[in-house]
Amino acid sequence: MERGPVLTQRLAHDDLAAVARVRAELREMLRHWGEPGRADLAELLTSELVTNALVHTGRGAQVTASLGDGPGARVTGRLRVEVRDFVSRHPTLRDRPAEDSTSGRGLLLVHTLADAWGVRAHGVGKVLWFELEAEGVP
Repeated sequence: MERGPVLTQRLAHDDLAAVARVRAELREMLRHWGEPGRADLAELLTSELVTNALVHTGRGAQVTASLGDGPGARVTGRLRVEVRDFVSRHPTLRDRPAEDSTSGRGLLLVHTLADAWGVRAHGVGKVLWFELEAEGVP
């Protein structure tokens, strides 16, 4: 069975420029994937999770993005992005961040726009993940 592409990157805690690199590599991986706008959405949500991991944990992170198995995975596979950090404290989903707040919207975006998402404990730390179908779910 054909395996879809996988992107894996380990990021240093003080390397905020890594957010742009991850976005660029994800963009390349998803060049032929999904209906218009889905790859852009994937980039946005990945950027939010990576930025949160680097800014709010004070430690590094690991990003893994993969497309589902099977024929056509590069075009129609389900995308799963996981961002692992090394702090066990789980994030809090805020209903409405203050309008003048410069933070608190990333997880709300993931919650609102991803087809599925979650948090799970992983060794010393946790994994925040989201999934997107190649075509928007009605």
